[in-house]
Amino acid sequence: MSWFILVLAVLGAPLFAVFGATAMLAYQSSGMDFANIIGELTRLTNMPMLQALPMFALAGYILAGSRASERLLRIARAAFGWMPGGLAMVCIITCTFMTAFTGASGVTIVALGGLLLPALLKDGYREKAALGLVTSGGNMGVLFVPSLPLILYAIIAQPISPEVTVQAVFRAGILPGLLALVALCGYGVWAGVRSRIPRHSFRKGELAAALWEAKWELPLPLVVLGSIYGGWLVASEAAVLTAAYVLVVEVLIYREIPIRRLTAIVRDTVVLVGGVLLILGMGMAITNFLIFEEVPQLILEWVGARIDSPLVFLVALNLFLLAVGCVMDIYTATIVIVPLLAPLAVRYGIHPVHLAVIFLANLAIGYSTPPVGMNLFIAAMRLDRPLMKLAAASLALMGLMLLVLVVITYWPALSLALVP
Repeated sequence: MSWFILVLAVLGAPLFAVFGATAMLAYQSSGMDFANIIGELTRLTNMPMLQALPMFALAGYILAGSRASERLLRIARAAFGWMPGGLAMVCIITCTFMTAFTGASGVTIVALGGLLLPALLKDGYREKAALGLVTSGGNMGVLFVPSLPLILYAIIAQPISPEVTVQAVFRAGILPGLLALVALCGYGVWAGVRSRIPRHSFRKGELAAALWEAKWELPLPLVVLGSIYGGWLVASEAAVLTAAYVLVVEVLIYREIPIRRLTAIVRDTVVLVGGVLLILGMGMAITNFLIFEEVPQLILEWVGARIDSPLVFLVALNLFLLAVGCVMDIYTATIVIVPLLAPLAVRYGIHPVHLAVIFLANLAIGYSTPPVGMNLFIAAMRLDRPLMKLAAASLALMGLMLLVLVVITYWPALSLALVP
């Protein structure tokens, strides 16, 4: 039977079906009751944190379907376009913002790639630098509120480590995310100077006009961040407020999304969230089987017998997670890998919230890691460029993000400074 499940997975069967079949086979082999699998799906409905997932996803899809990205691009260009490498910085900031709201840098490439790449090339950026910026510039957006991977990580890890709350991981991602953003913008400045991009004079009028055009969307970060960090709303309530605000702004005020298009947007949201929930339920069922068979303890003993130093463990952890990020999407990897890694982190004295940032940063980088990073394939289709050309273009940003990852990994205070 196990070979049959493997064949289904290779043939492209839905991931929840593969996970479900794997869980049923595992339960049968151990004499566990199949009803426990249904129980895991039922248990999901009692997780308050999970209620934030669909609303933030809906807000992200609505923003992606409107002209919000163009308005954000205009603001960033007016504010930073006069600087050396200004448009490259605009590209990075815009992509990071969109990734934070959509929860997937691949969606950002699809939404913004056709807009940003021609603009960069028209300004005179070298094609290699432009392709790298569009393909990898927004990856670290998963560390910023209201990233869906942050929420999902908290849902998976909290039963193991109670201190891993949505608010905690939201706070933990801010400073590492800003460090990555500054480093990537530095690369953008270097790319602009190297390409000898002519600088434009700063125009107050253009900036004022851009801010006025986006006046309804500018308060959005305050709605999300202020309500959560101010202690006025929990994450699930802030998610509902965000979705309602975005819906009113894009549908009723800007009128860029006709009412008839909402059906398709809601459908896409339901497909994403429903798929994540089914995979999550089946993944939790497999996790229960692994716990029943004491697999985490066996892994802990095996690793503990071979690695004594926490520093060595962190090196091995990063290499492992980068490899995982190449072959798994961030949602599947979180569901499958986190229950196994969390006990190991405790064994080596790594703070559970710090582990969350390390984990997500690794997987974000893995998305663009040659030769099989998922974003490379998405960018190849969206930008109509050869895969290997995109892989070569991403190497410089990959090296820079790996340096940032080293800082994040070995400087825990950066992730924990804002965590109560």
